[in-house]
Amino acid sequence: MNAVNAVNPGPHACGTRRLRARAGGFAAIAALFILVVLASLGALMLNFSGGLQLASAQDIQGTRALWAARAGIEWALASLSGSPAACPVAPVPFEVEGFDVTIGCSRSTFDEAGQTRVIYTVSSRASNSAPVGSLGRVERSVSASVEY
Repeated sequence: MNAVNAVNPGPHACGTRRLRARAGGFAAIAALFILVVLASLGALMLNFSGGLQLASAQDIQGTRALWAARAGIEWALASLSGSPAACPVAPVPFEVEGFDVTIGCSRSTFDEAGQTRVIYTVSSRASNSAPVGSLGRVERSVSASVEY
């Protein structure tokens, strides 16, 4: 009887093999699902990291543009020192650290207790050479008023 059972294991042994075959297929599907989920999370983290790097670079460029605009204001105010008769004319092109700086000036006079007062309003705009609407475009403006 033992020889027959070794050749023909019986009905219960086939069910065990089928169950193991099904369990092996399930493990492969679960492993594939976990692999897809982890790959998706990795791609999401790379995308998020790239966005943070872009935001950081734009923040640095914005700060540089602000300082270039402030340099334009300082140049205009230094040109107005003393008792100027007219607004200063900025050199063209006026470039500071890779930013094009545009300076505007207006002069207003008014009478205060019999004395003529002059107020100069100076504006400065600094922008990089990237086209308007692009991700790399940075522009900052600053204005100041001074009375003589």
